[in-house]
Amino acid sequence: MAHRLTRIAVFSLILWGSVSARLLAAQGLPSGLSREAQALVARAFEGLDPSKPIVDVHVHAIGIGQGDSGCRINPTMLDPRYPLKRYTSTLYLRASGVKGFDRFDEDYMERLVALAQGFGRPVKLHVLAMDQFHNPDGTINPERTEFFVPNDYVVRLAERHPDVFVPVISVHPARPDALAELDRWGAKGVRWVKWLPNAQGIDPADPRWDPFYRRMRDLGMILLSHTGEEQAVSAKGAQELGNPLRLRRPLDLGVTVVMAHCASLGWNEDLDHPGRKVRSFDLFLRLMGEEAYRGRLYGDLSAVTQINRPPRQIWELLQRKELQGRLLQGSDYPLPGVDLVIWTSQFKGLNMISARERQALNEIFEVNPLLFDFVLKRLIRDPKTGRTFDPELFTRVPAPPRPRVP
Repeated sequence: MAHRLTRIAVFSLILWGSVSARLLAAQGLPSGLSREAQALVARAFEGLDPSKPIVDVHVHAIGIGQGDSGCRINPTMLDPRYPLKRYTSTLYLRASGVKGFDRFDEDYMERLVALAQGFGRPVKLHVLAMDQFHNPDGTINPERTEFFVPNDYVVRLAERHPDVFVPVISVHPARPDALAELDRWGAKGVRWVKWLPNAQGIDPADPRWDPFYRRMRDLGMILLSHTGEEQAVSAKGAQELGNPLRLRRPLDLGVTVVMAHCASLGWNEDLDHPGRKVRSFDLFLRLMGEEAYRGRLYGDLSAVTQINRPPRQIWELLQRKELQGRLLQGSDYPLPGVDLVIWTSQFKGLNMISARERQALNEIFEVNPLLFDFVLKRLIRDPKTGRTFDPELFTRVPAPPRPRVP
């Protein structure tokens, strides 16, 4: 599939993929991987420090607001006046196997816990909140907010499952209480903040956010920010906000930044040479090559194996030895469970995996898409040199700046 996925199509796929594995078994994870698939999983664990958990810094919390989650989706997603949106949302709810809507949010997270436990060794999932779209004056724009996942919710999940979840809050810097919200969660030990600038209406290069960045720095917080084009959530003409070069401002103010997806999708203006557009990925590589940001700038591998990303970019990441210590594992779950955006055939065709490995990977996918994402990235290799991603990438957590004492 070479065509560009539309926003609604991707939303539908996200919803379906998040629960497709759940249909295989009502209780826990299904068992019975073939010996070859089990051997492939064992190979994926080889070379990893057994004393460290596997780390995934990019896992989405999803909810429709049932129970006490506080999550919300835009009403248009279930509105009869938007039949396609309503169809995709209803399809998801019916396909999930959830009896009624009152347990949807809970069932989704229970499934995620089960998938993590299916690794057979400790796994730490950084579960992401999602703040609302805010206008420049700080007011909430509900029409531009497609989904909302509260900070309180992801923190409660981490408190309920401290062995599995790490909370990642989301704070729009235009909020009147933005600094207070950082202080609130920083005092409780939260060290990660998530942005999706294209969909939230955040310009990371705006000097108005300097006090926000300084407070993050002083609290020892890490900014996980989407980079590149956004297709899963509406951006409404704001794709340029995903330009990696716009993150120079928080970096220059001392914030540690993780560029989600390694900016592996789309094109942005080269702000160093105005008027010229280049691959967002090239802008990511440029920043990673700047010595001033070493030790404070990282990229996560979330979504890089999806069919709408050129596999050549994975090859480029493998080629660059100097980047291996600055890449992080991110699954972008639930997207790894969507078979329409994950094509193992492309990697087999490029000799980045073998035919037998592909067959075993496809089997793992049907059982545990989160595990599949990990195993696939552990196996992918440069067809010429055999080089794979650094094993430490899968247990690495960037060191946040030390909190400053007032």
